[in-house]
Amino acid sequence: MLTTDNFNGMKTKNNLLLFLLIPVTLLFSCNVNDDKKDYTYHQEQGEIFTTGYHIKYAYSRSLKEEIVAELEKFNRSLNPFRENSIISKINRNEQVKPDTFFLDVFRKSMDVSRRTGGMFDITISPLINAWGFGFQNMKHVTPQTIDSLKQFVGFEKITLDNGGNIVKKDPRVTLNTSAIAKGYSCDVIANLLKGYGIEHFMVEIGGEIIAKGVNNKGECWRIGVDKPVDDASGMHHELQVVLSLCDKALATSGNYRNFYMKDGRKYAHTIDPHTGYPSQLDILGATVIADDCMTADAYATAFMAMGIEKSKETAEEISGLHYYFIYEMPDGTLGSVWSEGFEQFFTD
Repeated sequence: MLTTDNFNGMKTKNNLLLFLLIPVTLLFSCNVNDDKKDYTYHQEQGEIFTTGYHIKYAYSRSLKEEIVAELEKFNRSLNPFRENSIISKINRNEQVKPDTFFLDVFRKSMDVSRRTGGMFDITISPLINAWGFGFQNMKHVTPQTIDSLKQFVGFEKITLDNGGNIVKKDPRVTLNTSAIAKGYSCDVIANLLKGYGIEHFMVEIGGEIIAKGVNNKGECWRIGVDKPVDDASGMHHELQVVLSLCDKALATSGNYRNFYMKDGRKYAHTIDPHTGYPSQLDILGATVIADDCMTADAYATAFMAMGIEKSKETAEEISGLHYYFIYEMPDGTLGSVWSEGFEQFFTD
């Protein structure tokens, strides 16, 4: 976890649609118009990780029970706020065998950590807790506090052995995968739907999205990304861009509604895992499109701590990764930059 708002749980990050302190992602619904087909578009919604999910898919019947059951299995594995989850037991150093969900997320997290030079780090929870939600404890954090916590923070301090068991170099190391788990949960439900032969669906969990096929208008799914606005209530939304998504996944990271100011500049609430201090970089919001949502989710988070130039360099090394960054220019206005080929996702 890299943002102070992300950690306090999949809790905070999940209040509302995603923990929509990150750029709000809006879903544009369509009217059913598939009378000639042997399926209809079903829509399910509910809650996981204290965040909402919205799932729309074309099938002959509702799969609500199957979806809920799969999300519950996921919850038992990766919810750090559930006492008996696998990740909670690992954090308490109890003997537990990681399941496939945990292993998939852990391995991807370690890969992203290596590729980003440690700027993505699922062991950073103690530092985020120290700063508090929205950096509310900023006045009380001392260099001594940071130095003491950094002793057991760092992705290199935890590994998997050949038997698929977690090995910690320091028993105080803890994990929180909320910067990647919601993206992966979208992939999990997508795989469930594909298992039923479903070719058209959109899965949104906590603002992360994976889409396949088309909506019930026969068009690619339309996804809106909010502009950063100073609106602590979270009630005002103004779209920055509307994207068209077919057979891709999308994740957006950033804190659009709870910035902090320093020397007249606006910064998103992001912790640099290397220093343990707030990262004063240029990206206010990072939207990433990839083939799977777990990858998109992890890199959207990492890019917030890396800044535009390093993020560009890293993205170029990863096949199929596209980005759209929003930043504040010196005059206080918003600018945007995107990867080559991102134009294919813009709508008319």
